[in-house]
Amino acid sequence: MSKRISFQVTGKVQGVNFRSFTVDKAQSLKLTGYVQNASDGTVTGEAQGDQGSLDKFVQHLNTGPGAADVNKVEQKEIGAKEGESGFSQ
Repeated sequence: MSKRISFQVTGKVQGVNFRSFTVDKAQSLKLTGYVQNASDGTVTGEAQGDQGSLDKFVQHLNTGPGAADVNKVEQKEIGAKEGESGFSQ
């Protein structure tokens, strides 16, 4: 059964290829959703897939790409979306 989370990543997460990293990890885990830079300097988005893949995805968010310095990842479960394909930025 698919679940969907919204997430917000704080720290040094803009200008360090965080969105590309996130898309790569999400696609490798067969997740759908999106990621974007927010005006407050965070990275936000939504991801949908099975629980195991979402857990691995959040672990990747906590690590980030090499140049990132992640302070915190907040997530919450939200309603799943039907008919979505791919993971975009």
